[in-house]
Amino acid sequence: MGFWDKLKRDIKKGIDEGLEALKESTEAIKHRAEDMTDEVKKKLKVFELKQKVQVQLTELGGRVYEVVSEGKRRNPLLDENVKRVFERVKRLDEQISALEGKIVKKTRKTAKKATGRKKAAPARKSTARKTSTEKKTTRGRSKRS
Repeated sequence: MGFWDKLKRDIKKGIDEGLEALKESTEAIKHRAEDMTDEVKKKLKVFELKQKVQVQLTELGGRVYEVVSEGKRRNPLLDENVKRVFERVKRLDEQISALEGKIVKKTRKTAKKATGRKKAAPARKSTARKTSTEKKTTRGRSKRS
């Protein structure tokens, strides 16, 4: 086998290996692009849902203002339109949470009913007390004896 044949074979082998590596990296890039596309789509959907929440909250505020400005001093939460808008906002929030991969937490009231237990009382802070070796001077500074 001559020098040129060996060189030709080595070059062909290098080209084949390069093409194989290119195919593998192209596949990896393709899968990564698909994953990123899905993530971008999800973020766009979350953004759109948040925009809908803003519209609903504006409507809710306007409706509450109407109910209160009627001068009858009635609870706005008793108004059917307010309840409907509130429920729409709640559903949108649940959709957003689901898209973001969060678990919608139950309210304390629902959790308390389910478990039958009361919430633990918060721990009290303990304050540092001066030892008997500390005495006050006339200027208000502590002095050890």
